[in-house]
Amino acid sequence: MSEDDINTEEYPTEIHDYLAAFEKSLGSVDEMLKTMMSVSRSELLQKLEPLEQAKMDLVSVYALNSMFWVYLATQGINPKEHPVKQELERIRTYMNKVKEIADKKKASKLDKGAASRFVRNALWEPNAENEHTSKTPKGKKRK
Repeated sequence: MSEDDINTEEYPTEIHDYLAAFEKSLGSVDEMLKTMMSVSRSELLQKLEPLEQAKMDLVSVYALNSMFWVYLATQGINPKEHPVKQELERIRTYMNKVKEIADKKKASKLDKGAASRFVRNALWEPNAENEHTSKTPKGKKRK
């Protein structure tokens, strides 16, 4: 945003930094969208696992709804009272479900066989030899 493009008398000077940051953010979003749109969706989905496909779809739809939220706000409509709020909440719910699935996938698995061997070997079990030798004092022979 250059000073030549915008007349600073059109808006309060206090918000100039906010507007510059907003324009920079819009540029980042534009670059991201160009990158995403450079590859066809079907080509991209073939390269991803189903969980990654779900993540990509959720991020895309969340970003789209978030941009609509911003659009409503710029038009003077309160987005908190618009159905887009419920849609964003619904998407967040699905994002949490996908995150739970991904976390379960990453969680370590219990090797039941190894755990039972570990417990069995760690516990003391008396056997016939131990019972016989423990009753007989050392050094004395039994009659």
